[in-house]
Amino acid sequence: MEKRHGQEEVFRFLANPVTYGQVGGASDAVRRIDTHAASVFLASNRALKVKRAVEFPFLDYSTLAKRKEACQAELAVNSLYAPEIYRGVIAITREADGRLALQGKGIPVEWAVEMHRFDEGRTLDNIAGEIDEALAEDLGRVVAAAHEKSPIIEAGPWVEALETYLDQNLVAFREMPELFEPAAVIALDRKSRAAYERIRPLLLARGRMGRVRRCHGDLHLGNIALINDRPILFDAIEFDPLIAAGDVLYDLSFLLMDLCERNRIEIANIVLNRYLVQTRCIEDLDGLAALPLFLSLRAAIRAKVTAARIDRAETHQRPAIAQSTRAYFAFSRRAISSPAPRFVAIGGLSGTGKTRLARTLASYLAPIPGAIVVRSDVERKALFGMIETEKLPETAYADEVTARVYGVLAEKASRVLAAGHSIILDAAFADQRERGAVAVAAKSISVPLQGLFLTASLRTRLTRLRSRENDASDANEAVARAQERYDLSQVEWTTLDASGTVQETLAHALAALDCRNTQSSG
Repeated sequence: MEKRHGQEEVFRFLANPVTYGQVGGASDAVRRIDTHAASVFLASNRALKVKRAVEFPFLDYSTLAKRKEACQAELAVNSLYAPEIYRGVIAITREADGRLALQGKGIPVEWAVEMHRFDEGRTLDNIAGEIDEALAEDLGRVVAAAHEKSPIIEAGPWVEALETYLDQNLVAFREMPELFEPAAVIALDRKSRAAYERIRPLLLARGRMGRVRRCHGDLHLGNIALINDRPILFDAIEFDPLIAAGDVLYDLSFLLMDLCERNRIEIANIVLNRYLVQTRCIEDLDGLAALPLFLSLRAAIRAKVTAARIDRAETHQRPAIAQSTRAYFAFSRRAISSPAPRFVAIGGLSGTGKTRLARTLASYLAPIPGAIVVRSDVERKALFGMIETEKLPETAYADEVTARVYGVLAEKASRVLAAGHSIILDAAFADQRERGAVAVAAKSISVPLQGLFLTASLRTRLTRLRSRENDASDANEAVARAQERYDLSQVEWTTLDASGTVQETLAHALAALDCRNTQSSG
């Protein structure tokens, strides 16, 4: 509920362009944006965010002291993620002559978070269709870096809160049968609770290893801005540490869900894969077992929150809100119903296009948002503690090192598949022993291995190698020519002609894997 405390006078003051001339920041126009808990005033190159005098079950801004405290908390939390945006907390004061002032000498009557203004049209919800592979890679890196800085917390309270969220969703859905079909609600609740009970010990264990943290908490596309071509996380939750808490994959899942729900599954897949490469935390592969529930729960909460807007909306807005509500609910149901994982290995000599195929194919393999891709070139660099684009010495390609690399591939495949997620291994697999290593891994966890071996002429391969830039592979023309010595006549995997375009090779792969029902938007 909202409690009036004379804020309208402050809001009129902040909406007046003349106000900003007092502190040398005069503006021709001020744009005001209202949410349920705050009002933001955009003037010239600055933004002032005032907490509204509201009180909800999950936050209380009903007094000036509480609003000041909330502003200070917002600054402290968000400075961790976006120091280039958050400037400080300033007072709106009542001066001796009765007038209001920004940072005056009088008595504070309101508080505001001062931020550097960015182009609000460049938040990722506004440009979701423009997100390309490079930006998706950056998103994975940025979220991984944010989680690395986020403080570790006790897992127990958050794990218990997850069950509370399920209870709250069930109550809300039952109150709106016109939006949420009762049988579908019961089915979703049953599957969600079964998943929760199954992964609860895993989540507590991940807490003990430091993977439950005080994260951003509200990591959807609308809270990521593109500033100087870099994604910046902002507006992290400050009002409740428990709501902001979670497994790092739960925090990431909001972003993944938001992308998938907007039919950008291929972009979500790149974000997830880059995140896992960046963190280098092999236990996060085990944590993938929780991803279906995380994605489903994020979508269910968004469905509930969206549905709550209908009663306050204008009549002409209600059909669109209802449609959005149903879409989130449908995604929640789809995400929790995970099919059996797939184990795919893609081999071929250097330049046949293994990596491009793996990356393109990944989003076609369920569960959402597609397969984890593990690339031998990246794993080899990691063994030596080097970044992906650094060139390794020739000794790093000795037989014993290569055996270690393939051992890592097999271990990661076992972990991912045991977690119920699909995986694609990207490596040469030109030697029978290399193919044998992953075949053993597949047998050990009773998941069929589907091997694809790409072929292309030496001329085609050399042309592709010459065009590579900033790639993890160290293969060059000499390597490609040396690989001609391999006897590939005994390769038992499905052989695919990869001399054509990426889309042509993808079509061959989808047919070979019998991927008739895909989850990708292409």
